[in-house]
Amino acid sequence: MKPALPQSRRQFLAHTGFAAGLVATVPNLLAADPPSERVRLGVIGLGRGMDHVTALLQVPHAEVAFVCDVDERRANAAAKKIEDQSGRRPRVHRDLRQLFAERDLDAVTIATPNFWHAPATILACAAGKHVYVEKPGSHNPHEGEMMVGAAARHRRLVQMGNQRRSTETVRQAIAELHAGAIGPVRFARCWYTGARGTIGQGKPVPVPAWLNYELWQGPVPERPYVDNLVHYNWHWRWHWGGGELANNGPHALDVARWGLGVEYPRRVTATGGRYHFQDDQETPDTLTATYDFGHCGLSWDAASCTPRKGDAEGFVSFYGDGGILAIDGSGSYRVLDLNGREIRAVKGRTADVPHFTNFVEAIRSGTPLNSPIAEGQKSTLLCHLGNISWRTGRTVDVDPQTGRMTGATRSMSKLWTREYRRGWEPKV
Repeated sequence: MKPALPQSRRQFLAHTGFAAGLVATVPNLLAADPPSERVRLGVIGLGRGMDHVTALLQVPHAEVAFVCDVDERRANAAAKKIEDQSGRRPRVHRDLRQLFAERDLDAVTIATPNFWHAPATILACAAGKHVYVEKPGSHNPHEGEMMVGAAARHRRLVQMGNQRRSTETVRQAIAELHAGAIGPVRFARCWYTGARGTIGQGKPVPVPAWLNYELWQGPVPERPYVDNLVHYNWHWRWHWGGGELANNGPHALDVARWGLGVEYPRRVTATGGRYHFQDDQETPDTLTATYDFGHCGLSWDAASCTPRKGDAEGFVSFYGDGGILAIDGSGSYRVLDLNGREIRAVKGRTADVPHFTNFVEAIRSGTPLNSPIAEGQKSTLLCHLGNISWRTGRTVDVDPQTGRMTGATRSMSKLWTREYRRGWEPKV
């Protein structure tokens, strides 16, 4: 298939402003003259990244040509899987900076810890690579702004990994909602429940031989290695993660914001706490965040350590003047009348392959991205604002035109960004 011919830079600037062009025009601009019909990708972070590998091996015209991880066991396991299933052994890197220097690399997918999402995306864009980055995509609001700026400056395609944007039944549900299936929509509720156990209290131990801990820390200020940090429990420490709100919040809040047709709230509150274990976790295990958009509202209710099997919790439910539209975590949805009687039900299934297919086709032929980073980071900002509210114990007032905090205290403003390890500060 021949890729779409590009516009010239002069045509691009003449027909659209730069920000608008990032969404509407850049895909065609960037899809010009690929070296072959295949898009050569590198996968970074082979925990969740193994799911990336599995999906990409099913995407037409995609070749997983590189893998990268600071854990050599993971990198080697991924390389073997790719060779076994495709017959081609990818090149293996432990340092993503060396990966970005590969001349025959077209794009990367990033499944690293959250604190690496923005720095890695910015470096990749500067190196001329397109990027698929997992949610949340940023560790703090300023990083989200920088990612959007890097995609625009370097004219790269950057897709966020909120896969329901490419799930056909979810797209259908949102289309029904926007067409008035339940009348004017006044509110949306989101849920997450889990059965996470304690992570205990970490002990300082020697760094394992298989791990490059210095590179794992990368852009964040150094801290001693402890035995309950890698590879997952960093989520529950503010230095590295954003708790459950940044971990699972982006999935549901993105669908809710999409369905409501809103961008930035005017007021955010969050309440909850650590109620279950006396351990190293710093982030709340139980949290309710609420978002006021003026004409409608949104809430997210999470219980990380209580499954709540007896409750009829869902994933995202929309409440309108004429009924309810409820989307579950699998991508199925139901439409109910005001008495709770089911009008219709549609079965669905979420999967990674459609979202990666959309990304690859955007590179090859200019297909619009289903979740360009500028859109994805509006949803992630809801998570950051909720965390700022919880950490400061204050309501966060927001400019609904820009998403920026108004009347922020010093403690709030400090959480808009973070401190970086010297020499690793992201720059756009």
